[in-house]
Amino acid sequence: MTDLPAEISQQTFMLRALTLAEKGRGRTAPNPPVGAVIVKNSQVVGEGYHPQAGMPHAEIYALDQAGEAARGADIYVTLEPCSHFGRTPPCTQALINAGISRVFVGAIDPDPRVSGAGISMLREAGIEVFSGLCQAQATELIAGFSKHLRTGHPWTIYKAAMTLDGFTATAVGDSRWISCEESRLRVHRLRNRVEGIMVGIETVLKDNPLLNVRLPDEQTRDPLRIVVDSRLRFPLSSNMINQPSTATTLIATCSQETDQISRLEDAGAEVLVLPEQQGRVALPSLWEDLGRRGVQHLLLEGGSVLATAAWKECLIDELMIFVAPRLAGGCPVNGLFAGTGTSLMAETAVLEEMRHETSGSDLLIRARVQTCLLD
Repeated sequence: MTDLPAEISQQTFMLRALTLAEKGRGRTAPNPPVGAVIVKNSQVVGEGYHPQAGMPHAEIYALDQAGEAARGADIYVTLEPCSHFGRTPPCTQALINAGISRVFVGAIDPDPRVSGAGISMLREAGIEVFSGLCQAQATELIAGFSKHLRTGHPWTIYKAAMTLDGFTATAVGDSRWISCEESRLRVHRLRNRVEGIMVGIETVLKDNPLLNVRLPDEQTRDPLRIVVDSRLRFPLSSNMINQPSTATTLIATCSQETDQISRLEDAGAEVLVLPEQQGRVALPSLWEDLGRRGVQHLLLEGGSVLATAAWKECLIDELMIFVAPRLAGGCPVNGLFAGTGTSLMAETAVLEEMRHETSGSDLLIRARVQTCLLD
């Protein structure tokens, strides 16, 4: 039992549930990440989160921890409790059986099998239900789940670092390091919470990245590594396939070079041959494949040509830009996106929900994509 001051607000308990849910982000597909906190007499008596599909839901872990103290208690859960049988029994019935008195819900479940039904079932059993507590944060938490459910595609974050004058590399292509150490650690924490990381072949040839998670003090796992390589130039000496990692390196191509495909597969990579679109991999087909693999959150890390192609297909949902206190000088030929850009300000892409914060010595800007017009 965790003692908390009596004046602790309902919002504080839901924020705790949201923090717990974050532990499951990137690991629960095809389910959403969920956190739950049970409170009685202003004390937390049980809490939990959903760790991965097939394992108990957050409410069950919280109920098990609370035991008999759950009777007459309140539960704060980030997502509407499920009311249907899947891999596990419905949580609504477990809450009813445990004698929970009130349920505070962050977001309504977008899954049509549940949406509103869980709340109705609880109310029919005489339990008070209040929805919409910390709704914005709860809805953001399940953005990947919601988009995957709606479109079959992963929620895609384009991450990049640039100088204050807009460069992502110097005139000769040097980019290590633009961002500070704290920002790079932050990216590794994000990698630890997504199911897939994607780069283009030019990034592989130039930087030879590991695309793994390096967080010494945290429990981690490497997500699926995806390389878009239309002409199958991926080198057998790449760090990606020559490192100790349980994650797969997936090479998406439209090449039919069977000998090279065999060599890459023998080296441990998986090669996915997709339709061609203007001489390149058809990105919508790749996003569909990733969705079928259960990728709900995709981190797009480079480079500008791949980012532009994804942008033009309206596949990017969010930007995560680290702006470093550096000046490269000149005209930024190495920018966030490639191509000539738009001619009129009225034709520019529009972002929304833009927010910023410091990240070490850098400025981190995050925004969601409202329109994806970009020539």
